[in-house]
Amino acid sequence: MPPKASVSLAATISLLTQSSDWEKYEKKADEKDEEKIIALDDSDIQILKTYGQGPYAAKLKTVETDIKDVQKRINERLGIKESDTGLSSPNLWDLAADRAREEPPLQVARCTKIIPVDSAAAEAAKAVNPLGALQGQKGADEQDKYVINIKQIAKFVVGLGDRVASSDIEEGMRVGVDRVKYQIQIPLPPKIDASVTMMQVEEKPDVTYSDVGGCKEQIEKLREVVETPLLSPERFVNLGIDPPKGVLLYGPPGTGKTLCARAVANRTDATFIRVIGSELVQKYVGEGARMVRELFEMARSKKACIIFFDEVDAIGGARFDDGAGGDNEVQRTMLELINQLDGFDPRGNIKVLMATNRPDTLDPALLRPGRIDRRVEFSLPDADGRAHILRIHARSMSVERDIRFDLIARLCQGTTGAELRSVATEAGMFAIRARRKVASERDFLDAVNKVVKEGTKFSSTPLYQVYN
Repeated sequence: MPPKASVSLAATISLLTQSSDWEKYEKKADEKDEEKIIALDDSDIQILKTYGQGPYAAKLKTVETDIKDVQKRINERLGIKESDTGLSSPNLWDLAADRAREEPPLQVARCTKIIPVDSAAAEAAKAVNPLGALQGQKGADEQDKYVINIKQIAKFVVGLGDRVASSDIEEGMRVGVDRVKYQIQIPLPPKIDASVTMMQVEEKPDVTYSDVGGCKEQIEKLREVVETPLLSPERFVNLGIDPPKGVLLYGPPGTGKTLCARAVANRTDATFIRVIGSELVQKYVGEGARMVRELFEMARSKKACIIFFDEVDAIGGARFDDGAGGDNEVQRTMLELINQLDGFDPRGNIKVLMATNRPDTLDPALLRPGRIDRRVEFSLPDADGRAHILRIHARSMSVERDIRFDLIARLCQGTTGAELRSVATEAGMFAIRARRKVASERDFLDAVNKVVKEGTKFSSTPLYQVYN
């Protein structure tokens, strides 16, 4: 190499050396020496592998591996691979549970007749399979047969399914049958029209006996008939008499007949069914009678039941022939009601309450004892009863303390409970008109003049007294 080239190379190296930073690094005094890393040996690795494992972990893993091997050999013998069908292994199938989940829809039929088992055929069937007879198995000849009628299809003689007992099926009952063998699978409740089901009172009314004024004697008679047989039936058993089952409530409009029935519904725990007479008047022939039958059929299915017929004169009028046949359907409905009250079938623990303000129009057959055992008249309240009614309505009002309700009651001669309620409402209206927060005695006196004196021409009480 020429001398000039060697000099220039040395100069370049010296410049690079001076500009670099690696020589400027100095070790600090407080830094410690790096510890020497020791590699794990075989014994340490074995200890780490057993960390977190129980005493039987290795054996369990061996068992799982053996199960997988056995399952693989079974699949190879069967010639089925999981990837071919997308299904689990056949030994994991539960066909019975799958069938139970996918139950087909049943068909509604009616059991018209039960054919009892033939004893001779049953003994012969037991002799064929004595071991099965000991285990409780029954053949076709050892079970009752049932004649079912499916609408618009045919009649069949069938047996029972696996999930229903012979004691659950009765003649005339609606049943559910399968669509293949038509075997009876489940018993069904009786068919009841939705309009009849809606007549049942679900929520108890908020009216109690203390909210009914001027009807003390009537309430006592009503409780004797309705509550005492339900709460203390042993009294009637000891005397050997049947408790009365029907009550007719009659009187002028507004005297508290429906109010007492609402108080009975609040008091008793029995099922309360409220029927308005006009609901049973139907357009087509036989519809009203069918509704009455379904009504009593639903009532018999309850442990104890009270049926309240309001405005019963709509269907219970006396029979007559007008020549045109306009009231024939109403009379058929009444005849069905008479038959249900005291007919061939037992009535059961059913109490019947009827309310009307025209008892003179009712049919005598409907009112005879056995159907209607007690008649309770709700007459006009006396002076004490009117004062009691006014105090009941004033309980929920803001009134002065020193109001003389006895004086106001004497001024309301010949009024009903509904008219006295109107007096209390009008007294409140007078106080609102005068922009006062409390009703005074003057307001009640003005209300009496407005309701009682001026409203006489609209009162229905004189008309009731003419007819009755």
